[in-house]
Amino acid sequence: MKSIHLIAPSGASLDSKSSLAGIDWLGRQGIAIHNADCVHRAYERFAGSDDERLAELNHLSKLGSQTIVMAMRGGYGLHRLLPGIEWDAIAKAIQNGLQVCGHSDFTVFQLGLLAKTGAITLAGPMLNYDFGRLGDDGAPVVPDEFMWKHFQDAIQNRKLECQVSTPQSFLGKAIENSPTGLLWGGNLTVLAGLVGTSYLPSAKQTQGGILFLEDVNEHPYRIERMLMQLLDAGILSNQAAILLGGFSAYRLYDNDKGYSLERAIEVIRKRLPEAIPILTGLPFGHQANKLTLPIGAKASLHFNSNGFELIAQW
Repeated sequence: MKSIHLIAPSGASLDSKSSLAGIDWLGRQGIAIHNADCVHRAYERFAGSDDERLAELNHLSKLGSQTIVMAMRGGYGLHRLLPGIEWDAIAKAIQNGLQVCGHSDFTVFQLGLLAKTGAITLAGPMLNYDFGRLGDDGAPVVPDEFMWKHFQDAIQNRKLECQVSTPQSFLGKAIENSPTGLLWGGNLTVLAGLVGTSYLPSAKQTQGGILFLEDVNEHPYRIERMLMQLLDAGILSNQAAILLGGFSAYRLYDNDKGYSLERAIEVIRKRLPEAIPILTGLPFGHQANKLTLPIGAKASLHFNSNGFELIAQW
């Protein structure tokens, strides 16, 4: 990995230090950073005007085949750009070797591209949090070793291998199995917002798939409501397995009276066909120890009550 091309397609940077700390750390690993000026753009809450951010996205089709593209951060902003994205041109660049990575709000772009073209993108680290995160004292935090290892494996070897040793409580009647299917998903709020649109991969594309989900700052009742939406829309019952990553940074209230994320998952488990397992503990989300997951690749999953293994080569 010799260089990274940055893009800022969503929210503006929340501080002036994270982006620079991330650029500095990557530079010390011998990685050249291109298009670094994008981290300074700001228009209202966005990292530039709609026209600026759309032009930056569409420029991906003109980048070299060995280019690694990384989003600066999430937030919100990509959804309003969807009608103007040149999907086919970007997909052609990806087929020629371009690799594009991000998560959170970037899920909109990744699922739209998968729906329109079938092209594979990487759900993985972004500049500000994963490489430029700051501690409470304002000093840069060393990037997570697990994240860095899996990111390099994905970029250099186009490979995913992960073992999760977490007891599984929501398997239904699927006590042990080894399904293979399309790996897809991302941020739950973003994905739910695409239901009923042409930017969500079709039931035919995702039938028998392995759906992964994560979210941040969402109370369990909101998570339950969005999962109910996916359930009632026939999306969850179309999968071979559902993997739940991190659901972080929410706060329970006194009036929850014992209601929790686990109770929310139990409600979904009761309504989901018992042959479809819900697996928890996937190291992915708004957290330091995250995998890099190839959205749109075929993956193999083996699970039992003690955990699961996820493997892909693309």
